[in-house]
Amino acid sequence: MSELGHRELSSRVIEAAIDVHKALGPGFLESVYENALCIELRRVGINFEQQKSVDILYQGEVVGQHRLDLLVERIMLVELKAVSVLEDVFFAVARAQMRAADISDGLILNFATMPLTIKRVGAGYSA
Repeated sequence: MSELGHRELSSRVIEAAIDVHKALGPGFLESVYENALCIELRRVGINFEQQKSVDILYQGEVVGQHRLDLLVERIMLVELKAVSVLEDVFFAVARAQMRAADISDGLILNFATMPLTIKRVGAGYSA
């Protein structure tokens, strides 16, 4: 299995997400957690872009756009969920988003569970 790069950054993002989860608990919409996590990331000095738009290319031409929940430090996808179970399709979507944004590391954070579910996603794996 490959190892997720940017270990220190991912740990800092996870710590921020845990703080949000402790404060809010499960039960809210993804957008609530996204906005709260943005506040926490700003508080701890982590740069990010919220709802970052990326072009989807086919044969070198733009065929659409997709929005990333958070693009952290221009190198890491953070995808937020508020679902009872993380399904395999969420990992496939995250990897597709990472390819579109030309990044190799990502996190999927599910705020609907106790404790917070944290999954690391790389180009060819998830853990």
